[in-house]
Order: sequence, then C-alpha cells, then structure tokens
Amino acid sequence: MQTEIRDSIYGDNLEVMEALRQEIVTSIKTLGQSLEMESGLSPVDHCVSRIKSEESMREKCRRRGLPETAASALLTIHDAIGVRVVCAFPSDVYLVRDHLRDLPGFEIFEEKDYIREAKSNGYRSLHLILRTNDGRAPAGCALLTPGTPRAGGFFVEVQLRTISMESWAALEHQMKYKKEPSAKERLIVAELKRCADELASTDLSMQAIRDLILEDRNAAR
Repeated sequence: MQTEIRDSIYGDNLEVMEALRQEIVTSIKTLGQSLEMESGLSPVDHCVSRIKSEESMREKCRRRGLPETAASALLTIHDAIGVRVVCAFPSDVYLVRDHLRDLPGFEIFEEKDYIREAKSNGYRSLHLILRTNDGRAPAGCALLTPGTPRAGGFFVEVQLRTISMESWAALEHQMKYKKEPSAKERLIVAELKRCADELASTDLSMQAIRDLILEDRNAAR
C-alpha cells in the first residue's frame, strides 16, 4: 500500500521559521551571558525551543475546526514556533520579558501573566506571543482564515518561568486526573495547588537572599 505524501502544512516557510527560532534563542542566551559577565549571575538557567511537528499542528487545526493550511498554522494559531525560558528567580522572568519587548524586528502581540495571577490549579508562568513587525511574513498565506489578525507576521510563543515553576509544571503534567475528579482526586488537586503556592513563596525568599548577596558584592567593590 502506497503511503500518501502530503505537502508541509507550513508551506515554504520552514527555513524562515527555523531562522526565527534561532534568532530568539540566540538573543536570550546572549542576554544571559552578558549579564553574567557583569554580575556573575545569569538570569537564564536554560532555554529550550521547537517548531511544532507537522502532525501536532494538523491535529490542532482539526481540534479547532480549522482547515489544514499554512494560513491556519501560521496566522490563526500562534505557537508553531515555541520557546521556553527557565530563569533563576521571578525578577529574572520580567527582565527577559523586557528584553524581548525591545527586541528589534518583533513586537509583543499578546501577554498573559500567570505569575502575578496564577491559574486555579497553581500553574505559574509568563506567556508571550511575539510577532515579527519588520516585513517578515508567511509566504502563501494571502487567504486569511476567520479571526486572523490582518497585519502579517510570524508568531513565536514564549513561556518564561522559574526553575521551581518548571519543576512543578513538569510533575503536574504527569498527574492524569479527570476533569470531574473523585473526592481523592480533588484532594490531589488541592495538594498540587498548595505545593505551587509554597514554591512561589520560596522563589521570592530565594530572590531576596540573592538580592542581599548582590548588595554585599557591590558594597565590597
């Protein structure tokens, strides 16, 4: 039986998408290296990135009732290019956010702050959607789907969180509890929320200790 070969849902845009992914990651790593040279401490613990796989993007289009086209994948859906930045402390998250806000060639299209206003389950992270604003726009996407922004540009989803937020999110993801949980599962959900709140408090305490250390170093110069 012959396997059906389909064109990429991203059309002819994969090369540009890869370049954009590398551009964002390199910029974040350069920021971390620069600040580490100044203070001895980098705001960035690590950074991971990806371009959503063809099948994952097609499945997301089907789930949202969208045609499996480049316009859907690159203009209506905004996470084809994804970057996750894990920072040492909460203040570092906003430092990196400000860096991305001023990054040439990009603008912040959307921002959701789940650190200052955590989700009900305790999830904390800062989500950004960046959009290119320098003329770089997806090729072959002239026919926009309903609800698509009229201004062209590639979108990049960036998630910023601390090390403890990252650890909690990774563990919570493994907990497969139902949308309508039993009494025992509701207890688990409550415990996860309690752990998230405790980790958030610890994050702030560790940040305060870091700030004292930096003050002491600066005073000794």
